[in-house]
Amino acid sequence: MNFKIILLMIIAGLAVLFIIQNVSAVTVGIFFWTISLSLALLIFLVLAIGFTLGWFLHSFLAYRKVKREVAEIQRELSTGKKK
Repeated sequence: MNFKIILLMIIAGLAVLFIIQNVSAVTVGIFFWTISLSLALLIFLVLAIGFTLGWFLHSFLAYRKVKREVAEIQRELSTGKKK
């Protein structure tokens, strides 16, 4: 078998084991909302939100860097100077 398939099967098995062991319901309160859901689902949602926020933050910082570099190049072209 392919190494990637075996690794994927091991990770999937660990994920199933994690879900089976964390089915107990927890209650989460945020401001005036209260929601009850399984611990595994809560951990997954928090992880997904963290990945999404990290991706957006990385994209924003990369955009700012490119924007700053473009402004510097335009400034150099307008003054006729180079570093």
